[in-house]
Amino acid sequence: MIITKPRDWQRIIDDLERVGARRVFITGCGQCATVAHTGGEEEVAEAAERLRAAGYEVTGTAVGEVACHVGSTRRDARRSSSGYAGADAVVALSCGAGVQTVAETVPETPVFPGLESAFLGSVVRHGIYEERCQMCGECVLDLTGGICPVTTCPKGLLNGPCGGMWEGRCEVLRDRDCTFVRIHRRLEAQGRPATHEAIRPKDHSRKLKPGGVNLRTEREAGR
Repeated sequence: MIITKPRDWQRIIDDLERVGARRVFITGCGQCATVAHTGGEEEVAEAAERLRAAGYEVTGTAVGEVACHVGSTRRDARRSSSGYAGADAVVALSCGAGVQTVAETVPETPVFPGLESAFLGSVVRHGIYEERCQMCGECVLDLTGGICPVTTCPKGLLNGPCGGMWEGRCEVLRDRDCTFVRIHRRLEAQGRPATHEAIRPKDHSRKLKPGGVNLRTEREAGR
C-alpha cells in the first residue's frame, strides 16, 4: 500500500491563499490513506473542522472507494457535484496518484495535496509500516529469499554486506540485522545455497517515466 503522512498544514493554507480560495471541498481515499489513518472519514472530518476554524467554507467532503481509480473518482465527483461546483479549490487527502486523478476529474478547479506520499510499504501490524519495495521493474527477490536488498539496506546496496557490518548488525540502523545476513539466513533455512556471484547492476534505462501498462493492448496482441 502507499504510505502517506500529513502535509505541513501551513503549506496547505498557503496554497489556498495563493489562489484566493475561500470555499473548499475535501476528498479522501477509502483504501491506502484510510488504512494509514491519514485520509479516511475521520481525517477528512478533522481537516474540515480545521478549515472552518480558519475561516474557510467547506462545501462538502467525500471519501471514495479509491482515489487513484479514474472511474471511481469520476463517479464520486458526480455524486458530490454540488460540493465540487461550489468550491474554489479542492484539498485531496490521498497519495500523489490520487491527487492527480482528482485534478484530472475537475480540471477547472485547483486541487492541492493534503498529504505527503512517503513510500510503498508493507503493513507490519496496525499502525506500523515498512518500506520494502521500490518498484524498480527488475526484481531480484528470486535470488535473495524474498528480501529486497536495495530497499531494506540503508545504503541501497545490491551486493553486500558492506564493510561496516559488525557481528551481523547493520552499521546504520544498529537495532536490526544486516539485510544481507537476513538474506543468507533465509536462503539457508530454505535449503538454498546463497549465490556467490554478484547480482548484475540495475538497468535504470528500463525504468522509463512516466510508467504505464496497457493490459488490453497486450491481451489483444496475444490473440
